[in-house]
Amino acid sequence: MTGSERGQALPVAVEHARRWLDSLEDRPVPPQAQVEELVERLGAKLPDGPQDPAAVVEHLASALEPGLTAMPSGRFYGMVIGGSHPAALAADWLTSAWDQNAGLARLTPAATATEQVAAAWLLDLLGLPSQSAVGFVTGGTMANFTGLAAGRDEVLRRVGWDVAIRGLAGSPGVRVVVGQERHDTVDLALRYLGLGAPEAVEADAEGRLVVADLERTLSARELPTVVCLQAGNVHSGGYDPFAEAIDVAHRHGAWVHVDGAFGLFAAAAPAYRHLTAGAESADSWATDAHKTLNVPYDCGIAIVRDPAAVKAAMGMHGDYLIHDEAGDPFEKVPELSRRARSIPVYAVLAALGRQGVADLVERMAGHAAAFARGAAELPGVELLNDVVFTQVCMRFGSDERTRAVVERLLADGEAWMSGSTWHGRAVLRISVSNWSTTESDVRRSLRALQRAAEGV
Repeated sequence: MTGSERGQALPVAVEHARRWLDSLEDRPVPPQAQVEELVERLGAKLPDGPQDPAAVVEHLASALEPGLTAMPSGRFYGMVIGGSHPAALAADWLTSAWDQNAGLARLTPAATATEQVAAAWLLDLLGLPSQSAVGFVTGGTMANFTGLAAGRDEVLRRVGWDVAIRGLAGSPGVRVVVGQERHDTVDLALRYLGLGAPEAVEADAEGRLVVADLERTLSARELPTVVCLQAGNVHSGGYDPFAEAIDVAHRHGAWVHVDGAFGLFAAAAPAYRHLTAGAESADSWATDAHKTLNVPYDCGIAIVRDPAAVKAAMGMHGDYLIHDEAGDPFEKVPELSRRARSIPVYAVLAALGRQGVADLVERMAGHAAAFARGAAELPGVELLNDVVFTQVCMRFGSDERTRAVVERLLADGEAWMSGSTWHGRAVLRISVSNWSTTESDVRRSLRALQRAAEGV
């Protein structure tokens, strides 16, 4: 295939991408077709021979367009999903075109240099120790996995047990202590690590870990221990009391990991930095750049205070690999082969700068507060959380009516807000995570919410 032939499909993709982005202002947010129809549109039979790449891209984009959810829209508030900032999106296209395997420094120096710069900027913005190791992983789940893996191995190493050599069978075991309202991906990461279910301590009405119960739990018995705290509860947006909890955990010899999938970025905004006060004293942190930072998917960030600890947990050696004496990016993540995820992170940070990131965070939190104010004026609405950051939870009377409001809102198509269950009750949850959400989007979405509530 010649260089000219390589590029023939790209203009088709660019044109469809432009149409997609231009449609976001007015298109319904929910998808307009489901899996069965899309399979039929794609064609289930494998072609017998080669197809023209440009024609394939044309068919792919046209067939799938009705099944796309307008997640990049400023009116998508389901789960905690950011859009793609223009600089990050364009850089991500370059990342795919450059096709660099970002694991080895000497093999792909461009990717490694970008990691080093982006990592230093992130540590500065988040107020974390400047010598920490920063790894770019697939998302928040694997960021938690990486930090917890480093903690698991380190607390066992302190009692003379080398997991890398001896495995977990026969070890003293590791106790993992979490708040009752930690995110489910923490439990998933612990399953991956062979640690089983954690011990849960009490949480308050906003989902924040109760330090007194943490103290009681840790005092009950001395074991190799990891404590997992939370920066941003998925329903309330609440933050664990880091300073007090980390002090208790460290006095008992525990490793402290902070799951900050979206909430860790509060540290980048002066108006919200108080929410993360004390978190910098932890041993590892996880966040997800596709959330608050708005880079395309496949970009979690794992941060470990002690680079040697994460290298011991994640590193490997292969005689065929071109190792760099200064260290390689793959020693900080669970993967050897991976895309250069730091490139879109660098791009969005360079485009926004320190003030732009702070403005982004403050704008999202401000929109959440506006949602809370607007929703409070609707008849029959009960706000359920103290809106401290970007999450808003509410009810519309009974569980049945609340679920009906969610269903009618999605059928309306103007906005997407998720149904969930919190404290055993059905809720509607709004997560403000998109860089492009405007005050007009908030007003349109509140009108849609009012129509849904009045219609049930």
